[in-house]
Amino acid sequence: MSVQVYIENDQAQVPVDEEIVGLIERVIAKAAELEHLEDGEVSVVLIDDAAMRSYNAQYRGVDRTTDVLSFSMLEGEDGEPEIEPGDHDEVAKPLPRLLGDILISMPRAREQAEDYGHSFQRELGFLVVHGFLHLLGYDHDTPEAEEAMFSRQEEVLTALGLTR
Repeated sequence: MSVQVYIENDQAQVPVDEEIVGLIERVIAKAAELEHLEDGEVSVVLIDDAAMRSYNAQYRGVDRTTDVLSFSMLEGEDGEPEIEPGDHDEVAKPLPRLLGDILISMPRAREQAEDYGHSFQRELGFLVVHGFLHLLGYDHDTPEAEEAMFSRQEEVLTALGLTR
């Protein structure tokens, strides 16, 4: 089994083609491999700055746009009840592990690639892996946590040839 990636393009400012979709899938697959994650589902929603600003204000209380937001389904998992198929099911199929949603501002990704002087693919790859690692519990709120997260990000990007 592998991590299933669902991609939705809800913006029209940056063209999204098969190459972009493939890049997103490869980044998540490589990060999942390095994290020894064999199954799960993640949604990646590509949006514009106006939508991102709205989400950022609603969920983080910050009334400005940002590049990536992650909404993990794993947070609070310890106290969550386990969902199991009932006795009435003829064939008990395991439920996929829902990892969460990643929102990416495509105009922001394009702008940041120009600002940082690297390719759009590198920037999008960075935002995807950054958001995905947040879904898995990584954070950058302490120097130690930041080092662990950023080290893993670079490992994924380097493995895919997405260097600066």
